[in-house]
Amino acid sequence: MRARRPQVGVVLTAQHRAGRLAFAREHQDWQIRHWLPVLFTDESRFTLSTCDRRDRVWRRRGEHSAACNILQHDRFGGGSVMVWGGISLGGRTALHVLARGSLIAIRYRDEILRPLVRPYAGAVGPGFLLMQDNARPHVAGVCQQFLQEEGIDARDWPARSPDLNPIEHI
Repeated sequence: MRARRPQVGVVLTAQHRAGRLAFAREHQDWQIRHWLPVLFTDESRFTLSTCDRRDRVWRRRGEHSAACNILQHDRFGGGSVMVWGGISLGGRTALHVLARGSLIAIRYRDEILRPLVRPYAGAVGPGFLLMQDNARPHVAGVCQQFLQEEGIDARDWPARSPDLNPIEHI
């Protein structure tokens, strides 16, 4: 046996498990035709400078200070960038880089829903379904109101269930 880092998972309460089970049961009989108009979306933050101390080097005795064995990093971090994207069986959205600042509901509506999701929904046509997680900007009133006004159906997603969303694996 060899020492390994443990897998990391989310903490699930009984309520989380019930929500996941209900979602799975609701969609267990869906066929490809049901999934065709579904757009799975998510945003991710990428660190521009790694300093998580998980990198490893292979070295021989006496090579401790060799330049190839020194991982350089900025003590104060190197910043990060947040990107948003969507995938479906029939295509994908453009990858949108969220420059500076946090994602708030107004930005989500103005930078993502209006210019990216609405045209995609129009191209898919009737039956379009938006799958997004339960992040605060997504479920905020201004975003829900916008989706309702545009006639875009957004599916409720079970809390703490990123593994059920295929975009999480991309």
